[in-house]
Amino acid sequence: MSNLVRCSLSIEKSLFDQLERLVTEAGYENRSEFVRDLIRNHLVREEWEANEEALATITMVYDHETRNLERNLTHMQHDHHDLFLATTHVHLDAHLCAEMIMLKGNANEIRHIASALGKQKGVLHTSLSISSTGKKLK
Repeated sequence: MSNLVRCSLSIEKSLFDQLERLVTEAGYENRSEFVRDLIRNHLVREEWEANEEALATITMVYDHETRNLERNLTHMQHDHHDLFLATTHVHLDAHLCAEMIMLKGNANEIRHIASALGKQKGVLHTSLSISSTGKKLK
């Protein structure tokens, strides 16, 4: 027997038209998948706001020639080794590097690390992508 539950909802025509546009633009095959993803996104946001265990990726662009920067970045990763799952380092040109760092841990700790990395002299940009461990999304 299927675990699917059928439900209906009532919304204004103008809002329904926007829903149809969003579903089409995002390339979903149907409204149900789109709504399921909206709900999951909301649940992930709740996990982060409740400061629960979370999964995240920090993308960082920096000038590797900045004095002590690579040493400082390495020390930060070692100081929080329990949160760092993987790091990928890419050379963009003769001076610029990008790192993608995957972390798993307390949401506030992850935010703190992302902020601290971004404040390092020589770091040009950081971006934090939040996600879930998936435990509450089933």
